[in-house]
Amino acid sequence: MNMASTPAEPVHPFDARGIGKRFRHAAIFGALDALHPGETMRFINDHDPLPLLAQLRERYGKTLMIEYRARESFAVMIDFTVAAGRPGDDTGSGCCGACG
Repeated sequence: MNMASTPAEPVHPFDARGIGKRFRHAAIFGALDALHPGETMRFINDHDPLPLLAQLRERYGKTLMIEYRARESFAVMIDFTVAAGRPGDDTGSGCCGACG
């Protein structure tokens, strides 16, 4: 596991293995939407979530940095860091603005 660089802000763990598959992507989007600029969510899963990563790139674009920390066939750890702006702000998320 490569832990060479450490984010400056606190890292919020998100273990997807305990979330039902039916709810997993919605839970991940919700968690990412709750992050503030500079914050990181450390995603842990039992497989490489390539379809999810494609969805995240489409939804958040350059406002979300994606960095693998571990990439094994049985264990994946990815840091998602909000680079600038709030994820979802430019995607018409429908939030009233009173949430943040």
